[in-house]
Amino acid sequence: MLNKKPTFEKVSPGFGSSLLIKQHTEKRENNFAFWHFHPELELVYVNKGKGKRHIGNHLSYFNNSQLILLGSNLPHNGFTDRFTANGAETIIQFKPDFLGEGFFNAPEMNGITLLFDRAKKGVLFKPETKKLVGPKIESLPALEGFNRILKLLEILNNLAEAEDYTLLNADGFAFETKPQDSTKIDVIFKHINNNFQNHISLDEIADKVSMTVPAFCRYFKKATGKTFTELVNEYRVVHATKLLNESQLSIADICFECGFNNFSHFNKQFNEITGKSASNYRKEIKKIMEQPSV
Repeated sequence: MLNKKPTFEKVSPGFGSSLLIKQHTEKRENNFAFWHFHPELELVYVNKGKGKRHIGNHLSYFNNSQLILLGSNLPHNGFTDRFTANGAETIIQFKPDFLGEGFFNAPEMNGITLLFDRAKKGVLFKPETKKLVGPKIESLPALEGFNRILKLLEILNNLAEAEDYTLLNADGFAFETKPQDSTKIDVIFKHINNNFQNHISLDEIADKVSMTVPAFCRYFKKATGKTFTELVNEYRVVHATKLLNESQLSIADICFECGFNNFSHFNKQFNEITGKSASNYRKEIKKIMEQPSV
C-alpha cells in the first residue's frame, strides 16, 4: 500500500559526527522513496540517474544529474527511481545549528544564512554550480572530523554565492520551525501526521506537550510563525497534492480523505496555499506526466 502521509524521519548521525552522509552507488529501484520531512537541511547530489522530484507542492522529472538543497521540515520524496551505470547519489543531512547556536549569525556567515532561508522553498542548482560543487560533495564520505566540516562549509559557501538556481517550491511552504525546543515540535508533528485526517482540537494537541491552550497557541505561533490551524490546513493540502498526483480519487473524495469536512473550505484553502484550484493542479500534473523526462 502506498504510504501517502508525510512521515517524520528521525535523522541520526554516527557517533562523533554532527552530520549524516549517505552515498548510494548501486543500481536500485524506487523502493526507498517515501513522503517525509525532518528538521535537518538536506543536500542531494545525483551525478547520473533519473526520477521524480516531489518537494512540497512541486512536481517535476529529471533524467541526468541534479543538485538540490532542501530546508528544514520541507516535505519531499526520495528522488531517484533508478541509477544508470556508474551513477551515484550523495545525501548530506544537518541541522541549521549543527556548528552551535549562533555560529551562522556571524557577519561572515550571512551568505550561508540567506542560503538556508532560500532552502525553505527547495533550491535546484543548474549546470555551472553542479560542475563545481558535485565532486566536492562526493568527496565528503572519505573525509573525517575537522576536514569534513571545512569541506562542507566550502560547499555551502559555493552554493551561497551561486546565481544559477531555481526555487522549486516558490508558491508552496515548509513546515517551519526554529531549532530550539525541537522535541516539542517533533511530538506535535508526529501527532498531526497520525491524526490530520480527523479533527484535532487545541485541547488535544496542547495536552500532548503538557501545556495550557493559551500557552500552546503562543508557543506554536512563535516557533512556526503560523497558527496551529494554519499549519494543519497546509499539511492537509500537501497531502491533497500527493493524492491528486498519485490516485484516481475524485477531488471531492480527496477533500474528505485529507481531513476537510467542507468542500468549499477545501477549495478555498487549496487555492490560498498553492495559488491554483485543485482541478487546475491535477490538470498541470497530468501535463507533466505526459511530457518526456527532462
